[in-house]
Amino acid sequence: MDLRLPGLRGLRRLKHPRRWLAATAAVVVLAAAGTWTAAASDTKPPVHQTDRTMALDGVKLDTSYFTTGGSTRRPAVLLAHGFGGSKEDVRKEAEDLAGDGYAVLTWSARGFGKSTGKIGLNDPSGEVKDVSKLIDWLAKQPDVELDKPGDPRVGMAGGSYGGAISLLAAGYDDRVDAIAPAITYWNLADALFPNDVFKKLWAGIFINSGGGCAKFEPTLCRMYDRVAESGKPDAQARALLEARSPSAVATRINVPTLLLQGQTDSLFPLGQADAAEKAIRANGAPVDVDWIAGGHDGGDMETGRVQARVTSWFDRYLKDDKNTDTGPAFRVTRTGGVDSTDGAALLRGASGSAYPGLESDPRAFALTGRREQSFANPAGASPPAISALPGLGSTGGLSQLSSLGIGVSLDFPGQYAAFDSAPLTTGLRVTGSPTVTVHVKSTSDDAVLFGKVYDVGPSGTQQVLPSQLVTPLRVEGAKSGKDVTITLPAIDYDVQSGHHLRLVLASTDLGYASPAAPATYTVTLKSDLKVPTAPGVTTAAATLPSWVWWLPLAGVAIALALLLTGRRRTATAPPAPELAEVPLQITDLSKRYAKSADRYAVRDLSFRVEKGQVLGLLGPNGAGKTTTLRMLMGLIKPDAGEIRVFGHAIRPGAPVLSRVGAFVEGAGFLPHLSGRENLELYWQATGRPPEDAHLEEALEIAGLGDALARAVRTYSQGMRQRLAIAQAMLGLPDLLILDEPTNGLDPPQIREMREVMIRYAAAGRTVIVSSHLLAEVEQSCTHLVVMDRGRLVQAGPVAEIIGAEDTLLVGLATDIPEPLVEKVAALPGVESAIRTEGALLVRLSAAPQRGAGLRPSAAPPQSAPSHDGPADEQLQAAAHSGTLANATRETDGTETLTAARLLVELVRLEVPVSSLGPHRRLEDAFLTLIGGSA
Repeated sequence: MDLRLPGLRGLRRLKHPRRWLAATAAVVVLAAAGTWTAAASDTKPPVHQTDRTMALDGVKLDTSYFTTGGSTRRPAVLLAHGFGGSKEDVRKEAEDLAGDGYAVLTWSARGFGKSTGKIGLNDPSGEVKDVSKLIDWLAKQPDVELDKPGDPRVGMAGGSYGGAISLLAAGYDDRVDAIAPAITYWNLADALFPNDVFKKLWAGIFINSGGGCAKFEPTLCRMYDRVAESGKPDAQARALLEARSPSAVATRINVPTLLLQGQTDSLFPLGQADAAEKAIRANGAPVDVDWIAGGHDGGDMETGRVQARVTSWFDRYLKDDKNTDTGPAFRVTRTGGVDSTDGAALLRGASGSAYPGLESDPRAFALTGRREQSFANPAGASPPAISALPGLGSTGGLSQLSSLGIGVSLDFPGQYAAFDSAPLTTGLRVTGSPTVTVHVKSTSDDAVLFGKVYDVGPSGTQQVLPSQLVTPLRVEGAKSGKDVTITLPAIDYDVQSGHHLRLVLASTDLGYASPAAPATYTVTLKSDLKVPTAPGVTTAAATLPSWVWWLPLAGVAIALALLLTGRRRTATAPPAPELAEVPLQITDLSKRYAKSADRYAVRDLSFRVEKGQVLGLLGPNGAGKTTTLRMLMGLIKPDAGEIRVFGHAIRPGAPVLSRVGAFVEGAGFLPHLSGRENLELYWQATGRPPEDAHLEEALEIAGLGDALARAVRTYSQGMRQRLAIAQAMLGLPDLLILDEPTNGLDPPQIREMREVMIRYAAAGRTVIVSSHLLAEVEQSCTHLVVMDRGRLVQAGPVAEIIGAEDTLLVGLATDIPEPLVEKVAALPGVESAIRTEGALLVRLSAAPQRGAGLRPSAAPPQSAPSHDGPADEQLQAAAHSGTLANATRETDGTETLTAARLLVELVRLEVPVSSLGPHRRLEDAFLTLIGGSA
């Protein structure tokens, strides 16, 4: 398991002269080797890397020192790696920092990489003391800036384990001047023993990724063995971890601190950063908080943005550049879908002028249901409910499902209590930790509960657990009954109008240790659910990508058609009121090739597009796609059939075309006019009122600043692209038509294009895109129309067209032995399991009846798979935990396995799952449909 943060690039600097620990420089260089590496930018000087093995109190540390040479003194940065990694993981970041004018020192911590010693989990007398001696060494380097003799100007950054050592070093050594810890802990005891419940899976991953218990200090090894065996942390274990936590030196950390914490993180959740912010700010130091999209459970780590912000932080506080903008006091990344290839979320930022904490402006929601509910803690705490799957989500396959609103959470009937709010009449943004008070009574002395709040859709079947997070709680003395207030997981999550909240208190969870003895818990609701809203945190206006090629609006052609044909109106069919809300309906459309009586470009084509859809129009060359789009835009007339847009028949110059935006072939700007003048002139040509243009929104989309006043001929290619986007969005058309919008784009630009289409449709508009890039269509589109030789081959949701097979591809983090493959094949509901390169192909048994199981079709970003109703009430209760059918169903004695349940069984068998999804791709389905004619 890799707990490393993937990059903190381009770090920089500040300084407040302070000194607390003057450690003697007992550093002996045992070996050194110098190499030269090229900096990332051609404008930066070459970076010199020197590798040394340093002897510190009998431990050998493997280090690398990066500088650009020269006699100028510069600030230094210590760059720490994550748990289970080594200095090699941060080499690229170190090179970039050195190229930015820093002296950078990286090292492999004790017990990792080529360094010797036992792992002490950032022991003050071990790893923390090592950092002070590394600072001693930096103070002796001729190219490092000093605040005074022996005191270099130095900052620290790192993720996870490396983030904690940054905080600890700032508390133990006052020569540290600024820090930027990421996805890390404030109190390790609270992280691994939250509310005195043992986080057994994450603790096991720690031990395993460290190389096994023998690699740790003996006291840590004995502590782990003791707690893992008993399933309950004791006071000695908590004290041991607290002593190695930044919270132990809370009053001594008084340097500028940028806290970057992950939202998808069941290991170190947002509450850890909240506690750090309160303590460090109380010491009078500047503290900014940034909630990033990713975390130890996966998601987008926002590497580029994070690196840029850390750079600015060090520029301000190490280089003392007071003109540097360090960003808002609080920022949170909000997501809107996910890239189904790499698991990267589609992101948008929100910020506040002050950190709101986790309890800002709570709203109370009354909960209904039986106010007193009893449920079982089963013997052996088995089967356990599932929330997060520690160690698996970081590969992308599982976090992807959660980001799409498809939960892998699972609560077993009879093992939880549930309380529901009324449906929301308006949307609700939850920012912080909801709270609720309940009365808990148990037939045993102690009760262990797992609290979570679900977002439940209008039908009651779509249920999502935000970020897959739960709060464990041990209630001692529960036999006589006790009132307890539960602080639920901190999240930033949008609940839509019409949805409702569901509070679930479960008796088990896969990631935690529960009492093995059977017991009955009784929970009585004592308060409303209080939900923090943080109204001072506002989402930035949607910024569309700056360099997308499409949308220079072939609407210029439409505008010309409006002007040239305005006086030549012809009789047309009256509007169809029943289609007034339907963006597009094509009926029996045909177009013959010129001068041909029997050769058709399009023949008898019929399909319909609804609001909110992203429709992919697919087909090989010559399929008739572009001809169809040109008829749709009123540029050519069909020979037969009709096209209706919002109920109006399409003809050249039809007024309803004002609701259509289109891109066919490239930008059409007048080079001698400014960017603003081009937009204004285009809108004037449409003949529509100026107030309908939404010009200011378009200018914000362009993001060109002062360049809007310059002639377009002076624009770079990227600036022209931004202007084209703004022009296309003028009027915010309800139907957007794109013909090959990604032509000429590189992969990052294509990804941004995908975000534009998904976001645009999510606002209730409709997008039709014709493209040859099938992988992009699969990720961007909700529905497909497949054409071949002018005719319709198939139309429907992407999931239905792709998902015609019963085979799942189970990605493996490591290879597994043949006996384990045989165990998978022997699972009920599995027909076969075949080993392939880095994965297993698992074929599920055929469903005995429609709806009895989930087919492994991949949901596109704007939709989720649906399932039919369960066969009985028990199944109905089990299935409530997500849009995936989460239980094994039995019909006529035949078991049908779902993807979610298969995942549970794979985890139980200790299969190292890295991803799970359908084996069939859109490319496979497409070639099957058209018979390989592409």
